[in-house]
Amino acid sequence: MRRARVFAPATIGNVGPGFDVLGLAIDGLGDTVEVRLDVKENEVIVTGRDALLVPKSMTKNAAAIAARAYLAKKGYKGGVRIYVLKGLPMSGGLGGSAASSVGGALAAAIALDEPYTDDDVLLAALRGEAAVAGTHFDNLAPCLYGGLTCVLPAIGKGAPRVCRIGVHRDWWVALVSPSHQLETRRARAVLPKQMKTQQWVEQMARTTALAYAFAAGDVSLARHALVDRFAETARAKLIPSFAKVKKAAEKAGAIGASISGAGPSVFALCEDMMTASKAARAMQDAFGKVESTAHVGRIDKLGARKVQH
Repeated sequence: MRRARVFAPATIGNVGPGFDVLGLAIDGLGDTVEVRLDVKENEVIVTGRDALLVPKSMTKNAAAIAARAYLAKKGYKGGVRIYVLKGLPMSGGLGGSAASSVGGALAAAIALDEPYTDDDVLLAALRGEAAVAGTHFDNLAPCLYGGLTCVLPAIGKGAPRVCRIGVHRDWWVALVSPSHQLETRRARAVLPKQMKTQQWVEQMARTTALAYAFAAGDVSLARHALVDRFAETARAKLIPSFAKVKKAAEKAGAIGASISGAGPSVFALCEDMMTASKAARAMQDAFGKVESTAHVGRIDKLGARKVQH
């Protein structure tokens, strides 16, 4: 039996102003996917966080869709058994579907034990992500590559161009997830269809400046650039007490804070672990009676990788 197990980290999509373009991988939190080949029957087994809510069908589970897409392209026609250990919440804004998709595609590639390319893995992972959250790469890319990534749309039917942006400083991230779910499709439905020219220019400038701030380790610039007038403005009403939560993070010393992906999780970018821990506690307090979970971690610079069985 050929098999492989992969850990795929949590990710923050958008990273403030970089809607559908920037993505950031977070250490210590993610999904683990194992793919076993040469089995008699196809099967998906899901355990872990929100496991009861995750589809078990081979045609509906993100990890299974991605794994089978990769294997089909390589001509494999045998049975596939997939084990998914969820560390990420369902519809939580932490790239849960992307982690399962990348994990499934990469585990399938490693299990097959043939040469593979990142583009092949990324496009197979997109099949799983598209079935759950839509066709976008801002979570997939950082999950696969690690660190901060910028995605340029593909030309034709090829893979998009992924720019890996070096992170100069050892910044930390505080993530707080309220207990309720927010589906990506619902969060996208509230976005404005158009922006005024000046607003678009400002958004583009902030996105560019934020990417440079990560690369240069410029705290002052990151604080100025980590402002989102597009998605955050529209989605804030979908997250209970968001304004208070964001203000609490900034008051605790965070460089800045915004919605993680489509939400409802909120992230705060911080200079060190102590500040991140303080920000996480303040954000949870600001959610008030709404139950929440918190995670504090470094930026994951490795991305999805093989782990031992």
